Amino acid sequence: MPIEILMPALSPTMTEGNLAKWLVKEGDKIKSGQVIAEIETDKATMEVEAVDEGVLGRILVPAGTEGVKVNAPVALLLAEGEDKAALADYKPKDSASGIQDSGKKEAPPQAPTPPTAPSPESRMPNPESARSGRVPASPLAKRIAAAEGVSLAEISGSGPHGRVVKADVESFLASGGAGRGAVRRNPQEFTKIPNNNMRKVIARRLTESKSQVPHFYLTVECELDRLLDLRKQLNEAAEKNAGAAVRGVPGEQPKARSGDSPKAGGKPAYKLSVNDLVIKAAALALRDIPAANASWSDEAVLQYTNVDISVAVAIEGGLITPIVKNADQKSVMQISSEMKDLAARARENKLKPEEFQGGGFSISNLGMYGVKTFSAIINPPQGAILAVGAGEERAVVRGGQVTIRQMMDCTLSVDHRVVDGALGAQLLQALKGYVESPALLLV
Repeated sequence: MPIEILMPALSPTMTEGNLAKWLVKEGDKIKSGQVIAEIETDKATMEVEAVDEGVLGRILVPAGTEGVKVNAPVALLLAEGEDKAALADYKPKDSASGIQDSGKKEAPPQAPTPPTAPSPESRMPNPESARSGRVPASPLAKRIAAAEGVSLAEISGSGPHGRVVKADVESFLASGGAGRGAVRRNPQEFTKIPNNNMRKVIARRLTESKSQVPHFYLTVECELDRLLDLRKQLNEAAEKNAGAAVRGVPGEQPKARSGDSPKAGGKPAYKLSVNDLVIKAAALALRDIPAANASWSDEAVLQYTNVDISVAVAIEGGLITPIVKNADQKSVMQISSEMKDLAARARENKLKPEEFQGGGFSISNLGMYGVKTFSAIINPPQGAILAVGAGEERAVVRGGQVTIRQMMDCTLSVDHRVVDGALGAQLLQALKGYVESPALLLV
């Protein structure tokens, strides 16, 4: 007596499914646990494993059949010692398709015949789906169509209510889509770039930050005109002093602070960037608002004694954040010189671990790319990061008059576990004060 292979239930609520594909053919030897077919529901396509061993004697339900009832026989397995003669005595309890029970007397079993082509009427698209723009299709049909780059809207479905099934897609592909106006899309080309250790660390840490750290954001506008004027004056003075040193003019040498040694060969001792001045402003603001210079731990909030600022530097394959240590105690000239050295060595992968690991606060500046404003992701375990945008001319009101000023947006991303809204606002106000009164950066 042949063994019936039944339509399995893929979930407790499943009553029927589609037999999407047979992975074996009649006459194949079947082992227990072997994947023999694919069953499709509205949500998924799953593989079916054989329970018994034997030879696949007959397929009762052809591939692509929809609406097969759970526990309906879909194939017959010949046990060891049986031959095809045993199939002649088989009488199914339900119809071979398992789709419906007509209640009539079963017809004698006969050899399976290929499914007939659906009539033109049955292949007409569903007008309602055409109007809504949605094409009813089985998951397997959708997957094949997507892989082949064809639109389901160009395929006439033979299933209930014009539903597109696997056989429809295969028929469409076999015919080349002639006369249907189908536009074949070429598969998207790409190049695989293996993830290096840096990329993996960036992905892991920033995913951890966005998923575990409760971010909130504060933005303030800073007027830049005075800061830009000061920067221009200081850079011009450095160039003038360098020229005087070459000519040997007495009394023209700059009075250097520790770490501000003049350059030999007539080069300026420094060339300040806006970012150098922003680093100094942020350092002084953190010194004034020490509660914001902190990070979170499960046991306690860690408030840092030193003002160590991590500055984002773009390098090949990612970014790194070298640290300006004790930035509040250094002159803007020292900060400028140190940042140039750190950035150059960062791009050559020559930083020491202690030069980029740690820090209590971060700054990311995309203003040089014309980015007006953005929100940065906190660099854990730090409690905040400052995103600096580009300076641009804006119309502002001063003394009741509309005037043009150079303005810059600064957005603070804050860990709410460490810094509350009012404290974050105080830090931004302190930063704004130093940026708009830049002479304080030289004190």
